[in-house]
Amino acid sequence: MSNETPVISNFIRTIINEDLKSGKREQVTTRFPPEPNGYLHIGHAKSICLNFGLATEYEGRCNLRFDDTNPVKEEDEYVVAIQDDVAWLGFDWGGEALFASDYFDQLYAWAIKLIKKGKAYVDSQSADEMRSNRGTLTESGTNSPYRDRTVEENLELFEKMKNGDFPDGAQILRAKIDMASPNMNLRDPAMYRIIHAHHHRTGDKWCVYPMYDFAHGQEDSIEGVTHSICTLEFEDHRPLYDWFLKELEIFAPQQIEFARLNLSYTVMSKRKLLQLVNEEYVEGWDDPRMPTISGMRRRGYPAAAIRQFCDRIGVGRGANWIDLSVLEDCVREQLNETAFRRQAVLNPLKVTITNFDKVEMLNAPNHPQQPDLGSRELPMSNELWIDRDDFMENPPSPKKYFRLGPEREVRLRNSYIIKCDEYITDEKGEVVELKCSADLDTLGKNPEGRKVKGIIHWVSAQHAQKVPVRIYDRLFNQENPDKASNYLEALNPESLQLTEAVVEPSLLKASQGETFQFERVGYFTVDSKDSKEGTPVFNRTVTLRDTWAKMK
Repeated sequence: MSNETPVISNFIRTIINEDLKSGKREQVTTRFPPEPNGYLHIGHAKSICLNFGLATEYEGRCNLRFDDTNPVKEEDEYVVAIQDDVAWLGFDWGGEALFASDYFDQLYAWAIKLIKKGKAYVDSQSADEMRSNRGTLTESGTNSPYRDRTVEENLELFEKMKNGDFPDGAQILRAKIDMASPNMNLRDPAMYRIIHAHHHRTGDKWCVYPMYDFAHGQEDSIEGVTHSICTLEFEDHRPLYDWFLKELEIFAPQQIEFARLNLSYTVMSKRKLLQLVNEEYVEGWDDPRMPTISGMRRRGYPAAAIRQFCDRIGVGRGANWIDLSVLEDCVREQLNETAFRRQAVLNPLKVTITNFDKVEMLNAPNHPQQPDLGSRELPMSNELWIDRDDFMENPPSPKKYFRLGPEREVRLRNSYIIKCDEYITDEKGEVVELKCSADLDTLGKNPEGRKVKGIIHWVSAQHAQKVPVRIYDRLFNQENPDKASNYLEALNPESLQLTEAVVEPSLLKASQGETFQFERVGYFTVDSKDSKEGTPVFNRTVTLRDTWAKMK
């Protein structure tokens, strides 16, 4: 993986540099700890690029560790998908992925240690009672009536919890800290809860599972993580993170928080994304309209563009919104350099070249700015398809109009200059065909004595093939869908339009995942699920320019 943009300093690098300089840390170890309860989205990509990027920069290590502490919501499908996404983005976790479940025995032993120290107890209150006794931001909580159980009683109850002697919710293990703390996270937080469910890795061995706040720091400690980087919503959890490590007297990583990504025209709540999938507002997690990494990959976003985007937006502590156009611009920049050019017409209008009676194989470059990418043959016959928008009977501003019209000339891309001599309409007055003549002395050179500024794309009707095309647009039509009374009301009804295009023959040989620039139209990718050999289905990846900017 190459570095697309220069490394930009940020407050996290400053902390790491100071730690290394002072000798507080001798190396850098980070981690990316997703919960396998859904697919990763662009917000996770920011964290992936940050954690793996720092490890690479400082010649350290970044662990991929799954937070699989809730068997009710977690599946192997998500584990596989997450690993695929991280690898596709260009990062290597250096061996086997790690799991919170790898440490269940050690975490259980540490819970017993805290019970023996008088720092944890089994609470028999109901969930409603605990919620009521927790207090508010302005009022202290109330101690549980079970808070002063003896160590022996707590050990016995915790053992029974582990052995499955209680139903879900009947008991919970809590840390004994301070019910009057102004930080709600320190008001005797839960450490273990009872869940009678099959775990995707440990099976039915356990029916008690650690809470994230208890597992997180200890997992970091076991793995020797030096800098535990997370988003700002965990800032208030940091005192608890540090408390567990201190009481257990184990290696203490440093938790550092940064602002999460807020992207316009997007939702990134896993709950909402899951609702979109389950209620079939989209066709799945990898629907090209979704902000998931798998959806963006299927849409044709290059991994390099996502990495470039994450570098471009930077890392800070202040929450801010990033316009989706920033991501789309990164996609355009990458594809402009790498995508082969091809000709396709989405709204065809027939053109007959009256003085051309053969099939000629023209030479067309794969990329006009990169001759080393080679060329392909482009067939031309006397019947062509052009885009209907490239002809006007009466252009409103004739001096600024450079496309076809009566007695007007244009150059066909990679071909001749043609002139419209006649146009034919149907009974409704709609133009259905153009009769044109070609200047046969203009292949690869300009005409003498006149300038022709317009260039349009085309395909030979004799050789063209129809292919399905999906025109994808933004899934939501409001900048912040969460501001709507119901975010589903902000769904864009035109986020997917199905159509067909007539394309040059070479596109029929395209492979799944290949992306092309349909000249003058946009960037399009061969769908990775519904395409078959010889019958591609094209997804619009992104337009050639930001069309939404005009709408604001």
